[in-house]
Amino acid sequence: MTEPRPALAAEPAAMIDRAREVVRLNVAALQALEAGIGDDLVRAVEIILSRPGYVVVTGMGKSGHIGGKIAATLASTGTNAFFVHPAEMSHGDLGMLRRDVTLLAISNSGESRELRDPLIFCQREGIPVIGLTQRPNSFLGRNSAVCLAMPQVAEACPNNLAPTTSTLMTLALGDALAMVLMDRRGFTAEAFGLHHPGGKLGMSLQSVKDWMGDRPPAPATVPTTATFAEVVSAITEGRKGAAAVVDADGRLAGIVTDGDIRRAFARENAAGLTAADIMSPRPKVIAPEARMSDAIDLMTQNRIATLLVIEEERPVAIIHIAELMQAGYVS
Repeated sequence: MTEPRPALAAEPAAMIDRAREVVRLNVAALQALEAGIGDDLVRAVEIILSRPGYVVVTGMGKSGHIGGKIAATLASTGTNAFFVHPAEMSHGDLGMLRRDVTLLAISNSGESRELRDPLIFCQREGIPVIGLTQRPNSFLGRNSAVCLAMPQVAEACPNNLAPTTSTLMTLALGDALAMVLMDRRGFTAEAFGLHHPGGKLGMSLQSVKDWMGDRPPAPATVPTTATFAEVVSAITEGRKGAAAVVDADGRLAGIVTDGDIRRAFARENAAGLTAADIMSPRPKVIAPEARMSDAIDLMTQNRIATLLVIEEERPVAIIHIAELMQAGYVS
């Protein structure tokens, strides 16, 4: 029987030292993991790329939690993937393992009994298994087409029981696999944005056209000959703080903003001015295909509240900073 480990002293210095020790152990584990990455990862990537079906990720306990994250990372970066609990597979979910899929099975010991049924099923059906374990000679390692073996390092747990360094290595190796697959597929930022429509990150990767929608409201527009009163009326009705000024052919000639209107009031005979007299002739514009992040950068860097969206030299929409703030694009 092992001697009971004394409790950590309730002193700040002792707790800080212990926390730093855990981080050092994790760093050392990751360094060992990095040094061991080799041809097995290449083979795993080639198997996944050669298969038309999904990558099904499975794992029990903490490995399962990490597996869920790995599946989500794969799915969001161009590799179709989902997580299935191994115990559920033994009760009907083996039907999710079609013959065109790849199974990514995670088990630190490689001996999780819940994995046995899926592994045996894959062997019978000819489904390749990529095993992720610290023990390549385990049941998982022996039944894997490719075994991504992690170095055998001690857990940060004082009893060497609670998964700590092992789960960190698993997560890092799963990320490495996902990123290599992402690079091999040439997965672009635009494609990433399609998979992340929510949140500030996803919104910034969307295109201006996505923001506009399929029926954007027509921008407030006036001809160059419009009177001062007509310009004011157009800006008021458009409710975007600006109106696009167009020539006789409908092409953009300039923009009149609320600021231009205020400055025009200081001029003599303001009522007799036309749109051409008060417009800014070289406004900042953006195309519908541009990213929303580019639109935001253009507005913030130039300190402007309105931005014209132009297609074939004609205004099709006006973006106002206030609506971007309201939608969460800008904080």
